[in-house]
Amino acid sequence: MPPPHHVHRPAHPPREGISLMHIGLIGLGKMGFNMRERLRRAGIEVTGFDRNPDVADVASIDELVAALPAPRIVWVMVPSGEITDKVITELSEKLSEGDLVIDGGNSRFTEDQRHGEQLRAKGLRFADCGVSGGVWGLENGYGLMAGGDAADIELAMPVFDALRPEGERADSFIHVGDVGAGHYAKMVHNGIEYGLMQSYAEGYQLLAAKDIIKDLPGTFRAWQKGTVVRSWLLDLVVKALDEDPGLEKIADYVEDSGEGRWTVEEAIANAIPAPAITAALFARFESREDSSPAMKMVSALRHQFGGHATRPAE
Repeated sequence: MPPPHHVHRPAHPPREGISLMHIGLIGLGKMGFNMRERLRRAGIEVTGFDRNPDVADVASIDELVAALPAPRIVWVMVPSGEITDKVITELSEKLSEGDLVIDGGNSRFTEDQRHGEQLRAKGLRFADCGVSGGVWGLENGYGLMAGGDAADIELAMPVFDALRPEGERADSFIHVGDVGAGHYAKMVHNGIEYGLMQSYAEGYQLLAAKDIIKDLPGTFRAWQKGTVVRSWLLDLVVKALDEDPGLEKIADYVEDSGEGRWTVEEAIANAIPAPAITAALFARFESREDSSPAMKMVSALRHQFGGHATRPAE
């Protein structure tokens, strides 16, 4: 692990259109650590806090709050649920009127709405942001879906611009709507992701089962240019097969982050048919009972784009 950055000066000049600013970032795991680095490369000063002192810039949230100029912007990048609740509650007690909290984790949109009300009651501002890009976001940039008041989103725009890929803002950033809308869009994005991964995985299993197929990895590689199924996920299928051609090192047990379940629940609540996403979610449940080459591929893909842990083959 690199040493703590207790005193930091941007090593790179700000990207064009990005004004120098200083924000706080809570949560320096797989995503947050790389996000801090990408922000710094863009010329934005970041003070980061994490329970792991080897990566933190400060020893406490109190020190983080004290280090930031007003109005403060604090980006929260911790696991959804109880941990996010605790962090936002602590910030509600330590920030000052007009400060902005952005939840960039994978919270459910209903939690965003509750957190927004909790902070507004104390004169604080809140926005949510769905973030896609996984472990590749440091170099490639992140797709961002934000929810909140227009003035709050505008205040944080230099941060969004630093995190997203270069090019047209509309190609990688969207202010979706009110608080909760960003994470709702990310939830649906992840539901679509479930369906896409399942399709590639089932195709992999069909190819692997047929003895006339002599070059399975090469078949996927040949789809990368010119075909209608080319995508970044397909590129990651190829990468996974390059690293482990028979996926022999990976068990076929696949976790789910929760967002696929939330997508299906929303489909039911709104009477929207979502058979592909629902089937993909149920396939993950089935992977915990039966042996399946397709689910080995889904597990490999989750590891490729998100760094999610895989279970070793027994």
